[in-house]
Amino acid sequence: MKSQSKQKDMSTIDKNFDQVYQFSTMVSLLDGIYDGDFYMSEAREHGDFGIGTFNQLDGELIGFDGKFYRLRSDGKAYPVKESDCSPFCSLTFFHPAIYHDINRQMTRETFEKKMHVLLPSENVFYAIRMDGTFKKVKTRTVELQEKPYVPMVEAVKSQPIFDFNNIKGTIVGFWTPQYANGIAVSGFHFHFIDEDRHSGGHVFDYEIEKCTIQISQKLNMYLRLPNTKDFFKADLNRHDLAAGIEATEGNPKS
Repeated sequence: MKSQSKQKDMSTIDKNFDQVYQFSTMVSLLDGIYDGDFYMSEAREHGDFGIGTFNQLDGELIGFDGKFYRLRSDGKAYPVKESDCSPFCSLTFFHPAIYHDINRQMTRETFEKKMHVLLPSENVFYAIRMDGTFKKVKTRTVELQEKPYVPMVEAVKSQPIFDFNNIKGTIVGFWTPQYANGIAVSGFHFHFIDEDRHSGGHVFDYEIEKCTIQISQKLNMYLRLPNTKDFFKADLNRHDLAAGIEATEGNPKS
């Protein structure tokens, strides 16, 4: 019986390894849909790697090597519980085919230019992992929200900002093509956790000291929408999408 169960698990991985599994949409978060019905007990069926958030915006999700963490607004990292629920997340099975070492200091802007050279095409999806030493990483984690929820552009105004300097850790996330903006965040979207798995958050800015990059190309996206009353009633067509994403995901002004 055990071998049959293992074969079933492996067939699921083989079927989905080329896929980004997306739960809900970024435009839903912009609208204040902060309660979803995706339980983390389901996560490993759809990936061993990913990012997202939790109900009530109570922390940032980061996962790799099959381990998932909740990065809360107190700056600390907590192992994810199966009962934790997400209103938005992106998951995949991470099978890197591109490797690249960076052995010199590199700003985020310079790194992104380098990535545009490394990526075979900007029209497909990529899961990206960076392990190494960072001269700086600037992160945020939105604080837990209470109903009635405000739109995300308002929620992020009180978000705690954390500055990490000369730190070892892991940055993970996705490249999403521009045409999928609003379903996910187009361009690069990263989360960070330190080497000791104690702290991290959504990444605004970073400067690499040295690191190893691994890239896993994805040619498919599976979109699952929330089966909730709030999502069904939301008006998701009324947003200035580009401005909203820039305000919530971009680098805050000092």
